[in-house]
Amino acid sequence: MNSIVWIAGGLALLVAGLVLAWVQVRRAARATLADARRRAEHLVEDSRRESEAKLREAELAAKEKLLQARSEFETASRARRNELEAVEKRLGQKEETLDKRLLQQDQRDRELAGREKEVQARERGAAERAAELEAALGEARQKLEQIAGLTAQQAREELVRSLEGQARLDAGQLVKRIEDEAREQGNRKAQWLIGLAVQRLASDFISETTVSVVELPSDEMKGRIIGREGRNIRALEMATGVDLIVDDTPEAVILSGFDPFRREIARVALERLIADGRIHPARIEEVVEKVKAEFEQRIQQDGDAALLELKIPGMHPELVKLLGRLRFRYSYGQNVLQHSKEVAFLAATMAAELKSNVAVAKRAGLLHDIGKAIDREVDGTHLELGIELLRKYGESEEVVHAMACHHGDYDPQSVEAVLVTAADALSAARPGARREVLESYVQRLEKLEAIANGFKGVQKCFAIQAGREIRIIVDSGKISDEEALWLSKDVARKVEQELTYPGQIRVTVIRETRAVEMAK
Repeated sequence: MNSIVWIAGGLALLVAGLVLAWVQVRRAARATLADARRRAEHLVEDSRRESEAKLREAELAAKEKLLQARSEFETASRARRNELEAVEKRLGQKEETLDKRLLQQDQRDRELAGREKEVQARERGAAERAAELEAALGEARQKLEQIAGLTAQQAREELVRSLEGQARLDAGQLVKRIEDEAREQGNRKAQWLIGLAVQRLASDFISETTVSVVELPSDEMKGRIIGREGRNIRALEMATGVDLIVDDTPEAVILSGFDPFRREIARVALERLIADGRIHPARIEEVVEKVKAEFEQRIQQDGDAALLELKIPGMHPELVKLLGRLRFRYSYGQNVLQHSKEVAFLAATMAAELKSNVAVAKRAGLLHDIGKAIDREVDGTHLELGIELLRKYGESEEVVHAMACHHGDYDPQSVEAVLVTAADALSAARPGARREVLESYVQRLEKLEAIANGFKGVQKCFAIQAGREIRIIVDSGKISDEEALWLSKDVARKVEQELTYPGQIRVTVIRETRAVEMAK
């Protein structure tokens, strides 16, 4: 019984504790909920205040931008207003100027109208006086015919002859004055231009003859070169195409041939054979073939070097090889490759000064004698062969035309063609560039003097400056100053027709009058 009471009491206490705990938990939950609500209200209030602050900041920023934009607009408007005022002021000044000009123009028109009336009045008076003079002239003509015994037609013919002579005299004087002025200005400009081009040209001139000398270590080597019954010398001549001359010249043999390319191959091959010591027909053929192959590479290198030196791009390989062959070609003793490079440089320099096409002038100058590389092997002049080669290997028509005109066979149609012709004459005519045979040189001088002596009124003539100038002394009693001018032109024209020469020939006619009296 007691245990039951104790259990019931414990259960009652447990229930009371549970109830009390539930009450405490409920009370704590309510407090927590109230605290959470207060915190939420605080957060909402803070957020509201923060959003209001940001909104105020945004409004302030927008107002500042609006004020800045308004200030900029006012500044731009003020500047534009100032510009418009300045333009309006200028327009007003121009309007005033135009008004003044219109007033001046009206005044000039009135003056011109008055002058026109005066001129018309003078013309009428002049016409009346001309009629009076014509009548007086008719009367005077009749009186003159009666006095002189000549008809009007005869007098007119006599007057025409007199006026014709005077007109020729006046025309000669005018032509002489104009030509002197043009020649002075043209010569000054041409001399400056050519002098500039020549000053900028620095090149060495190489001259060779038709023979090459090969030095020997001793005279005993001559016998080895000749070989048994002349087999070695015959093999060398057949392989190279040149003549080998073994004479009494001590420690030397001579290679003779008109083709410098073959002669150079023979010289190098012979020097190698002498250095090697093995000289027999088979070895000769082997060495010659090897030297020929090396020379093929050498001419390619020489052509490439010329293009590199002149900075000319994009040329066909066959043309480059032909350029290299010009290294072994000579004209009047002048190396053709060196001459071609000089012509290219001179033509390019003058083209640059004249604002012409430098590339065309330089290219045509370098290729102007390209036909000489094959003119020993193919029929035709070097000019015709050159034109064929340039067109075959894709050069432009401008280059072909400029190259074709350098000997005067075609009329130049471009400035570059004229410059290539002038550069060719400069390179060929400079002192030391060419060697001529003495006999042909003397014949040219004699022909020059004979042409000048064939004209009427010539007393003496002299070919001077190595045939570059001919001076003619005329009889002052037979040739006047004006006729001397025509004589120089006639002589120059005849020289052009009858002679072939490099460069130019100056014709100078000298006329003087001497008065001599003896004092007794």
